[in-house]
Amino acid sequence: MHLNIEMTTVNASSIRDVIGALQNILAHSRVIIPDLETPYSLFPNIDHSAIGRGDKSISAIITERQQQLDAVVQEISGLESVMDRMRNLHQQLLKKKDEIIQSMNLHRGLLSALWRLPSEILSLIFVRCLPETEHLLPSPTLAPVLLTRICRRWRDVAIGMSSLWCGALIVDNSHKEWQRAAFCYNTWFERSRDLPLSLVLKCFKNYTTHLRSLLEPRMSKISSLHIIIFLNPFDADLLLNDLLVLQELTITTSDPLWCTPRFAQSISGLPSTLRRLRVAGPSAFDFDRITSCNPVWAHLTHVEIAICQPNLILQLLQLGPNLSSLEIGLGFYDEVPLTFEPFMHANLQFFRISNASPMRMGNLFPDLFNALTLPNLRILEARYIRPWPHEELKTFLARSSCPLESLIFGTGVTTTDEQRGEYIVLVPFLDVVVDHRRSGYFGYRRLR
Repeated sequence: MHLNIEMTTVNASSIRDVIGALQNILAHSRVIIPDLETPYSLFPNIDHSAIGRGDKSISAIITERQQQLDAVVQEISGLESVMDRMRNLHQQLLKKKDEIIQSMNLHRGLLSALWRLPSEILSLIFVRCLPETEHLLPSPTLAPVLLTRICRRWRDVAIGMSSLWCGALIVDNSHKEWQRAAFCYNTWFERSRDLPLSLVLKCFKNYTTHLRSLLEPRMSKISSLHIIIFLNPFDADLLLNDLLVLQELTITTSDPLWCTPRFAQSISGLPSTLRRLRVAGPSAFDFDRITSCNPVWAHLTHVEIAICQPNLILQLLQLGPNLSSLEIGLGFYDEVPLTFEPFMHANLQFFRISNASPMRMGNLFPDLFNALTLPNLRILEARYIRPWPHEELKTFLARSSCPLESLIFGTGVTTTDEQRGEYIVLVPFLDVVVDHRRSGYFGYRRLR
């Protein structure tokens, strides 16, 4: 590619003029300034009353000083004028320098092997250019959009790579210019072609119909969906229809009353392809809400939710025979008698439990461990369980005879060195971790 760059040059005569003016000022500045001392300045405490108003010698001194001042002011003005011209000249030269460097770099780039790389190699490089973040933004300053703005060949390669356009795209419904934003999103979706889509919907306004209209042609392609709700009410259930290949659903909200019966009914109708369900926010599922979401539990392998009673863990395990990972937050608790029927779950490998009400539910965990048998458990993590049911956990481990690899005690769990040693005796090579940085829990309020 040949590129003509018109080089702007600074007039040589301008440089000579500036230098000449500066030399002239410097020459004048070498002139010895006359002695400013007078008989009057030598004796500052002179009797002023003895000086007459019409003293001509003083008037002559003032006139001479005024002439000297005018000359100095003129020299300062001339010097400032030259300095302004020098600053302007300096800026022109800096601009000229940058243009020369830019031209050099451009022509050096034309010799780079990067422009001759096969499209297959370029595609691998483009994948590495994607931001190292969980979610993607359709920003012109970030890949993959940025890759389409470098040159025609890069644009063709990037647009032809559908794998660049199926990452977790953030769709924000708060745009003031929604039509323009919708065009950008549609362009992104079209470039993903037939690959499954991963979307994050940030819902600041209750514009569900706008989102539904945008997503409707692609609902059957969405494999991962994260709905972030920033307001109440929000008709999120309208976004859960026709998700034929959905594998992962995450709902994040600050509204404790987000899960209406209609929303629960929509969750119950999700396809059998769904494997992961995560709900993060200040709410806790009760028995009725868990039942309303059935039969979705039967297909899930990972669940992360808050519940209001420890015995509902058994209900979830019964409804989800394929669960391999369960993360439970215990929130609101109605102080009613609870029953824990013995139950064995053959597939659960990861179990994390966090108690938001340790002062109210701590005495229920012995019954939970006495009821549970998890023969395939590999990782157990606990937070905010007081007092810690040491003997019941030992019995649970012996009964389950599980290949436990890691036992993690987070914030709010107190155990002694002796107790942790007893666990290692029961399960040789067990890694017992005490990590009080693991302090998060969720589930504060029961859904009504």
